[in-house]
Amino acid sequence: MAWDFETDPDFQEKLDWIDGFVKHKVEPLAHLGFHPADVKNPRHRAIVKPLQEEVKAKGLWACHLGPELGGKGYGQVKLGLMNEILGRSAFAPTVFGCQAPDTGNAEIIAHYGTEEQKEKYLQPLLDNEIVSAFSMTEPQGGSDPLLFTCSAVEDGDEWVINGEKWFSTNAKWSEFLIVMAVTDPDGEPYRRMSMFIVPTKTPGVEIVRDVAVYGQQEGSEGYVRYTDVRVPKDHLLGERGGAFVISQTRLGGGRIHHAMRTVGSCKRALDLMCRRAASRRTRDGVIADKQAVQMQIADSYMELEQFRLYVLKTAWMIDKYKDYKKVRKDIAAIKALMPKVYRDIAGRALHIHGSLGVSPEMPFAGQVIGSYVMGIADGPTEVHKVTVARQHMREYRNISDPIFPEYSNPQLKEAALEKYGDLADTVRDLAETAGAD
Repeated sequence: MAWDFETDPDFQEKLDWIDGFVKHKVEPLAHLGFHPADVKNPRHRAIVKPLQEEVKAKGLWACHLGPELGGKGYGQVKLGLMNEILGRSAFAPTVFGCQAPDTGNAEIIAHYGTEEQKEKYLQPLLDNEIVSAFSMTEPQGGSDPLLFTCSAVEDGDEWVINGEKWFSTNAKWSEFLIVMAVTDPDGEPYRRMSMFIVPTKTPGVEIVRDVAVYGQQEGSEGYVRYTDVRVPKDHLLGERGGAFVISQTRLGGGRIHHAMRTVGSCKRALDLMCRRAASRRTRDGVIADKQAVQMQIADSYMELEQFRLYVLKTAWMIDKYKDYKKVRKDIAAIKALMPKVYRDIAGRALHIHGSLGVSPEMPFAGQVIGSYVMGIADGPTEVHKVTVARQHMREYRNISDPIFPEYSNPQLKEAALEKYGDLADTVRDLAETAGAD
């Protein structure tokens, strides 16, 4: 029987090194004024590259990748334990070679790209020499693929793409975009779309503007317009009509990695909350002695531990089954839980810090906004809750109980008497006889 909550000592040593490295060398990068995806920035090259080399020397670079792509091929449980630490810093995934959206895009090209595309895009992407964007969401349709209108039409040896995409993360720094476009408008609902690799400098690709999440100094979410964008036929990734299946595989891994890193962000917020509670004094002592503050700390700790264990259990299931479809319900569940847990813990940390907490001198307002982003990115919370309910109800699809079901107390009593009635009468008679003696 394998049921263990301990980490292998050898791997724990790696986690300890990662923890110290992120704390002392990576977390300070957030205050230097450049973005993790701005890989062509001279400061990025001068500061981040040496840190990446340290990670590579430790054998911890791009651990989600298999050895054939230069990684360790770690399972999701190990990645979960690593990402708990990396989640403390926006730069940490880049320093460790596991930044979104490049991880998912690299996976798609590795599986479906031509040898020329792999040489041109995959290896530089894996080496963080370039970055990419995933261009799926649309202004009018959000993330619902059934409402997408961006189209790709065959014209000789090329595909011609027209339409708009919204919130294509890191588009302005990208070397290429992976675009979902409608190729078969009259096809089956989830076979209408195909996926393409589109070099960002292709004529007709226009970044209309870079949208910022509230509080950011500069926007990193691209509003992209495609006008008669021509790409060769071999830029189709996978089979025609296969975009939905490809994207779900990509997003399944992405969703659990978001959850793993959110655990780290929540841990950081709880840590700072407790430090403030232990330090902030009122006229009659520190606020950590106040029951109202203790309730907030207790709630945060309990919610974090529950969420963390569920994330790790889901990671374990992925490692066991090697099939995201078999873990679809639980991936959706942790994705739905994630924004609320993050928002509640970050909100309490903000509150306990008082006026300092709502200022940009603390990270909490950004974390609260980030929690709402998590409730939208890779599908809104409501969609994931529907998935959980539908998947769970599959176990009950053949149930049709009468108005007074067999689990009602009168029927349960009747069944119990039928099973044990004679024995119960005998025991009662013996008890009465013993009492009379």
